[in-house]
Amino acid sequence: MIQFPHIKTQRLAIKLKPKAEKLVKQGHPWIFEDSIAKQNKAGNAGDIAILFDQRKDKVFAIGLYDPDSPIRIKVISASPTTLDTLFFQQRIATAFSKRTELLKTATNSYRLLFGENDGFPGFIADVYKDVLVVKLYTGIWFPYLEMILPELVSISKVNTVVVRLSRNLQKSNAHGFKDGQVIHGTLPSEVIYFKEHGIRFSANVIHGHKTGYFLDHRHNRKRVGELSKGNRVLDIFSYAGGFSVHALAGGATEVVSLDISAQALEVALENGKLNPSKGTHKVMAVDAFVGLQQLIDEQQKFDIVVIDPPSFAKSAREIESAKHSYSRLASLGVQLVTKKGILVLASCSSRITAQQFFDISEQAIAKSKRSFKVIEKTFHDSDHPISFPEGAYLKCGYYHLDS
Repeated sequence: MIQFPHIKTQRLAIKLKPKAEKLVKQGHPWIFEDSIAKQNKAGNAGDIAILFDQRKDKVFAIGLYDPDSPIRIKVISASPTTLDTLFFQQRIATAFSKRTELLKTATNSYRLLFGENDGFPGFIADVYKDVLVVKLYTGIWFPYLEMILPELVSISKVNTVVVRLSRNLQKSNAHGFKDGQVIHGTLPSEVIYFKEHGIRFSANVIHGHKTGYFLDHRHNRKRVGELSKGNRVLDIFSYAGGFSVHALAGGATEVVSLDISAQALEVALENGKLNPSKGTHKVMAVDAFVGLQQLIDEQQKFDIVVIDPPSFAKSAREIESAKHSYSRLASLGVQLVTKKGILVLASCSSRITAQQFFDISEQAIAKSKRSFKVIEKTFHDSDHPISFPEGAYLKCGYYHLDS
């Protein structure tokens, strides 16, 4: 492993406003700048924020200070503790224990650390076979990588570690890391092949989106594969073909992958070839809304239509627009489903609650005058555990259209 730069940290004494203190004591991991009532000195990224109770003047929580974010302090522990190797070792072991059942399946790709939900705010660690990809969204972790990364390597038994950086961190030279840098072991190829419930995929861990692939929909992709035998399947916002590949491997007669990125669709086609199938795989490089309308105009019909868009509400001001987009997608998608077919609708917008999303989807289907039954509703897979309300984002509904 590379020699990590030594970044000296300091301890900050912090007191919060009463409402924020109450939220932290209830387990919320975020402290915004305007929630800080008193701070003894200016802080740098990764400084240890010691949170003192307003009344008792005793330490009740520990956080990491982030001067570059509106979320000024990320809470690490809801009780007094020392952030040393043993602390991180125990926390990583706890996270890994939540993935053990998943790893008993024919799966060697998983999220080992899921940010705040595993006690590592702004820190993602994904495993693809024998390669660990760490994605950092905040500079608070650079002083602690020397303690954390060896523990991640030890427990996951990987041979290689790649670090990926958020756009903001890529712009900074303060930490000495580069996006896509191999910091442990060697990487013969930037494309890694891995298995997901026995189905083979590839991920570009250097240049791929996020850490190279989207692991969160694993359970839903498997479910669509199980439903696909003998069916014609449409995969909207297909990206690298997650749902498409499972559908083909599951026995679909034809799969159409639609995405605005021609490059992603090339990967989808290649992923489809990694697994034996008799179905045909077609691609459409077009905006989803335009492509859906085009297929409707052509009077195309599919036994299964999967619509899994990116987050439409990345900020509070986008919520209403997002709701409208989800409604439009459901309205367009329902027109492409055969009688007795299945419409699968998903959302990864954390600012749209599951209930809001399902209500929007079902109202749109009802407006089409088609009768439907809910087959099932799913949420996060086991390697994406949820520890606080804002940490939940994924929801997926399966609708059987009777008419």
